[in-house]
Amino acid sequence: MALGNLSLKVGVFYDGSYFTHVSNYYNYVHPHRRRIHIGGLHDYVRHILAEREGTHPNLCHIIDAHFFRGRFTAREANEKPNQLYYDRVFDDVLMYNGVQTHYLPVKDLMGRKREKGVDVLMALETYELCMLKRYDIVVLIASDGDHVPLVRKLHALGCKTMLLGWDFEFTDQESGEVQTTKTSTDLWNEVSYPMPMHDLIEEGLKDDDTVVRELFVMRETTRDEGMHEPFDESTSTEVDDVRHASTVMSLHNGYGFIRYPDNNLFFLHDDVLEPGFNELAIGDEVEFNLGINGKGQRIAKKILKLS
Repeated sequence: MALGNLSLKVGVFYDGSYFTHVSNYYNYVHPHRRRIHIGGLHDYVRHILAEREGTHPNLCHIIDAHFFRGRFTAREANEKPNQLYYDRVFDDVLMYNGVQTHYLPVKDLMGRKREKGVDVLMALETYELCMLKRYDIVVLIASDGDHVPLVRKLHALGCKTMLLGWDFEFTDQESGEVQTTKTSTDLWNEVSYPMPMHDLIEEGLKDDDTVVRELFVMRETTRDEGMHEPFDESTSTEVDDVRHASTVMSLHNGYGFIRYPDNNLFFLHDDVLEPGFNELAIGDEVEFNLGINGKGQRIAKKILKLS
């Protein structure tokens, strides 16, 4: 089909917790071991919309991008290792990529921290902006069936919708539990353009598709240019030859923390030499070298478990 001269106004709206969860999956669980690059994702959206609408990617203009998520208070974040710093890095990268943030406080519900009202805020803002700016297409990065009424309202305004959704399953290395992520069938069926990203990414990586490959942060990319989370320490360097000893404080999917004054040390799975990251347990004694990352923070390198 020949490309036309159709110019499109596009709005992109992120369910922030969902997007972060998906990006963590690709960085820590998926064999590709890369985070999703927000700029690369926007470029992918332009290319796919151009293909669907019979126009050129340069005529698909993302005029708005919005990110919605719950957020800890400053006091709560200060109790978590480096959380305030991580939040600031995240905000910097969102701003760099032209994404506006919308945060609501995380609520304590019966002893558990929960995001409350984020989906409602996202729906209201999306609908209001669509009425004001008359998007041709709204792109949702979301999975919850609660967004179905929003999609129907957008269609009533004459706005098409695209859904970037993922279905995947993996075993959590820390708990041993099977974690399942699944997009609502009702939401898949409601949107104009359902995009099963789990399959499309696999096909694109297999075919070495340039647009799909650039969906991910490259190792040489600096944080300010592409990272949306602070857990890529590939630019770190070793700063001393002294071996230090301490204990593992926490372990997550692909990273962890070692107890160390005055600020606990972050490390990646690749920093564990023996017996391997998956063999570590909380409380294990380890020895390591100190390193420093691109922001001047100390981290642990060349980690060995002590018998």
